[in-house]
Amino acid sequence: MKRLFSCVFAFLVLCLAGNLWAGPADFSALAEKCGPAVVNIGTERKTSSVGPEDFFGEMFRNLPPGFERFFGFEGQDRQGQRRRRAPQRSQKSLGSGFLISADGYIVTNNHVVADADSITVTLDNGKGREETRKAELIGADEETDLALLKITSSRTLPYLEFGNSDALKVGEWLLAIGNPFGLDHTVTAGILSAKGRDIKSGPFDNFLQTDASINPGNSGGPLLNMEGRVVGINTAIIASGQGIGFAIPSTMAARIIDDIRQGRKVSRGWLGVQIQEVDEDMAKALGLKEPKGALVGQVMPGEPAQKAGMQDGDVIMSVDGKAIEDTSDLLRTIAGKAPGSTVTLLLWRNGQTHEVKVLLGERSVSQQRTEGSNHQGGQSEIEQLGLSVRPITGNERRQHSVPAGEGLMITSVESGHAAQDADLRAGDIILQANMQAVGDVATLSKIIKEQGIPRGALALKIKRGGSTFFRTLQLKK
Repeated sequence: MKRLFSCVFAFLVLCLAGNLWAGPADFSALAEKCGPAVVNIGTERKTSSVGPEDFFGEMFRNLPPGFERFFGFEGQDRQGQRRRRAPQRSQKSLGSGFLISADGYIVTNNHVVADADSITVTLDNGKGREETRKAELIGADEETDLALLKITSSRTLPYLEFGNSDALKVGEWLLAIGNPFGLDHTVTAGILSAKGRDIKSGPFDNFLQTDASINPGNSGGPLLNMEGRVVGINTAIIASGQGIGFAIPSTMAARIIDDIRQGRKVSRGWLGVQIQEVDEDMAKALGLKEPKGALVGQVMPGEPAQKAGMQDGDVIMSVDGKAIEDTSDLLRTIAGKAPGSTVTLLLWRNGQTHEVKVLLGERSVSQQRTEGSNHQGGQSEIEQLGLSVRPITGNERRQHSVPAGEGLMITSVESGHAAQDADLRAGDIILQANMQAVGDVATLSKIIKEQGIPRGALALKIKRGGSTFFRTLQLKK
């Protein structure tokens, strides 16, 4: 009896283990349900470029080295040289998209349809055959690489709904459907590999990363969760990698697509500051517990931040109670606010927190994240930093618009010291040290002794040409 019980128990354990490890057995029901709403997008334009990329386009458009879009055009070769013009001819390319309404609205990537002279959509006619329709470009948003098309049809069309990409967890199953290499309605499955990826393709990068197989031609196709809702729009891959794809999260896409569909201008909030990351050394120099937030390198004159009393050197810690991790997080958060709305910023300034309310302006596409005279007094060496400085002259102050009470000109930088490591150069003007104005050597030396050396780091506000920024110097305690 005991032996029989042991056998039964072992059998149950094996069954349970099998169920735990098997995972979803197949995706056939999901593919059958969602597939009809996925469409193939063909574009045509007049072009003089030639080469093997004519069918799918030059896949390195507007991306940093190593990344590629699934589709696009560019009139340059891979060395960045203009190609010799050939006789103008018609160029055709393919991408993907998906219906979001029964009356024919279609979401895709902007780079799929940008500069196209004509757009056609191929879809299932509901009877097992394909039908092709001319599509109208309703609108696009270049900064997030999203576009909205419209087709007309006498029948009610199948469509997909957006899901909540914020609720996704790393490791969840995902399904991609698209048109890779012209192979329509190709279905691939994988997991969510990571969230919040910044691949430096635009100011609002916040991509989902997946290992579902996606290739040229997948651009604009849906990335689906197991409920059949769109949680991402497939957009880019790493050219040299396998199983590393990126998708625009649905929570970002849904709002922008809705604005375009309703005929509203896609608008974003604007602070009017140049920002930079807070690394570990900068955090030490400013007395922060951890390297988080966004450091204000420069408050732009006449912009919302200046009107609200923000200052160069402020560290933005939170927006409306939401903690800010880094500069990308700040850009996305502010861009998600409506122009004309008021936000509350928590700032770190001179070792204390401050709250300010800022009435946001409107961000334009061109606004991007950034970024031999009389000597008054003699030249002095700052041994701890490895540089020599002197006070600036009155002419230099006027020429470089240096505020009163600030300004030490760097005259030389020694190799192998902290100043060189921080990329300081002769001709740079030191305005502040640890957010305190420095206009003479004695003040700078005092800040180094009382703050820089005990903390192991010093933050200098530097003016170079027309730019103002911060540099962090590591100091030995």
